[in-house]
Amino acid sequence: MQKGKVSIIIPFKNTAHYLPECLDSIVGQTHTDWEVLAVNDHSTDKSFELLSSYSKKDERIKVFQNKGSGIIPALQTGYAESHGQFVTRMDSDDIMKPNRLEVMINSLKENGTGHITVGQVKYFSHRGISNGYERYEQWLNQLTAEGNNFDEIYKECVIPSPCWMVEREDFEKCKGFDSHRYPEDYDLTFRFYEHALKIVPCNQVLHLWRDYDTRTSRTHEHYAQNYFLDIKLHYFLKLNHDTQRPLVVWGAGFKGKKIAKGLKKQGLDFVWLCDNPNKIGKKIYDKVLVHFDALQDLKNPQSIITVANEEAQNEIRSYFSELGQSPMQDYFFFC
Repeated sequence: MQKGKVSIIIPFKNTAHYLPECLDSIVGQTHTDWEVLAVNDHSTDKSFELLSSYSKKDERIKVFQNKGSGIIPALQTGYAESHGQFVTRMDSDDIMKPNRLEVMINSLKENGTGHITVGQVKYFSHRGISNGYERYEQWLNQLTAEGNNFDEIYKECVIPSPCWMVEREDFEKCKGFDSHRYPEDYDLTFRFYEHALKIVPCNQVLHLWRDYDTRTSRTHEHYAQNYFLDIKLHYFLKLNHDTQRPLVVWGAGFKGKKIAKGLKKQGLDFVWLCDNPNKIGKKIYDKVLVHFDALQDLKNPQSIITVANEEAQNEIRSYFSELGQSPMQDYFFFC
């Protein structure tokens, strides 16, 4: 391990068009003690040649071929070649702000082991950013500014995959890139949460996140909604579920059905609430859906909320507040 050095792991596949901006943003960092471990995931364009040309000009940039196929094996391949005290990841189509590494390292040095530093992000695209991405960016940055990202970890991935940094000791404690569960960034975020790393608040935009139609997170099946729900349920049952309390699922849309099916598969009993009069009293997966009034008959329940409507979510929060129940202990929003 080389103290002070940052290991930047970059999987890449067919991003030759974007790589120069990405690499130039790293070369131009105010913190200069870094190494890039770039791993070619079977590109068919000029990405490998382009990165190789950069590595010939700058010995801090090293290029490898993926020993497997896909992002997780690429991350594992890159990490196995790394030597830095600090570990971070970068997407090959994004751009670092010039002070990103400096800000993150200073935060970690100031706070010590047991911490993770994240930065605010900004989406950009040649066609403009959709309202959905704007809202996600705003939500994510608000959490990052306070450092309370884990408070809403079951809603969405609360740590942007290319904008975090930890000390190697903490990274390996959390099993780093060892997991084979996709989406890999969300799974890693849950392992940071599982090992109680503390998030250092940040009020600066440190990363520019590129959006385009063929981006992996938009096109690959590993980033479909069902994968996210599987991870949420896996870690909820592992980390937050109290087996001594009644379990409740709110909502019977796609997400509610997916969660209910997952619980049935695990052999777990639950009460399934619904406010749709066309579904109340009917069976789905051999489970009868009941009206919200059924809550009154439950003692100290623990609830998974799959209701997406924001107005309804606010009403549910108010309801739990009146009952004196707390988020991340008594109820969990899965959307």
